[in-house]
Amino acid sequence: VQLVESGGGLVQPGGSLRLSCVASGFTFKSFAMSWYRQPPGKERELVAAISREADIRNYADSVKGRFTISRDNAKNSVYLQMNSLKPEDEAVYYCHAVSGMQDYWGRGSQVTVSL
Repeated sequence: VQLVESGGGLVQPGGSLRLSCVASGFTFKSFAMSWYRQPPGKERELVAAISREADIRNYADSVKGRFTISRDNAKNSVYLQMNSLKPEDEAVYYCHAVSGMQDYWGRGSQVTVSL
């Protein structure tokens, strides 16, 4: 089982990034997918979640209106479009898959928001 994140990097405040997560080794379409983040020195927190058929999406209040989660079951991929980035969005972003008692984590992708 693998979840591989990509798309992180350095961006200026107000900028945009798109994170991608490619899954392998399990039946992707059967899993709800989420993005979490862990800022430096803080707990990991849920950023956004999407249901198996993408009919339900939930967001943390801090990112509503700026971030969009999406998925492509044909490509075993989930995405996080991040717009209007703020310094407080700086964190390691993790991809997460869950179905019943099964859950998997990616290794994370660093997002740095700085001038």
